[in-house]
Amino acid sequence: MVSNFFKKIVKFIFPHQVINATVEFRNNYLDGCSLKSYSQEGEDMILRRLFENQVTGFYVDVGAHHPKRFSNTYFFYKKGWRGINIDAMPNSMKLFNKFRSRDINLEIPISDNEQLLTYFSFNEPALNGFSKELSRERHGKNGYLIQQEIKLKTSKLSSVLDEHLDSGVKIDFLSIDVEGLDINILKSNNWVKYRPKCILIEVLGSSLSDITNGEIAILLKQYGYGIFAKSVHTVFFIEE
Repeated sequence: MVSNFFKKIVKFIFPHQVINATVEFRNNYLDGCSLKSYSQEGEDMILRRLFENQVTGFYVDVGAHHPKRFSNTYFFYKKGWRGINIDAMPNSMKLFNKFRSRDINLEIPISDNEQLLTYFSFNEPALNGFSKELSRERHGKNGYLIQQEIKLKTSKLSSVLDEHLDSGVKIDFLSIDVEGLDINILKSNNWVKYRPKCILIEVLGSSLSDITNGEIAILLKQYGYGIFAKSVHTVFFIEE
């Protein structure tokens, strides 16, 4: 009854042509066949295909950046998955705690040693990171500017997982995007104890040949992982 009442109101307010155009748009473009990607390069759609038969799972996102924007994990969070989001940016976890309350959200810088490092904060937070060379290269280009340089104490990924990952929980995929220190994150993991089924990691400006022979691929091969897929800048590795 209420539904019919609102239908009458809509018909009264909007011309018949507008209603027909809306219905046509919905049928042609909102047909339920498409899926929304939240990743920067569609990485979550590659992961969706990889885990298409899995209803629930667990992820770890290092360099999580934002609960939704450029997120490789939010698509899965909406499906009922959960995980650990880690980012070094001060106050970054306020939004995660608001929109990703089912997850464990940690504001912890990660590297292969516990040390003080300089964190470069940009006017575009997606570029924030610890790489001095990469940050200096980006400063002043396309309107991107370093706004702050902050000293932060880093922790190893293995230590963080020891503390926050429940016993018996298996990591389905590990996403790493820390703007220049990605290999340090890999070196900081305990590969005997924590073995994700899939690892996706940003490798900037590299050809397929460079990636295959690069230090990240060589390191991961030692731990039993091979290249599975690639987007523009992100490379996927799975256990061989």
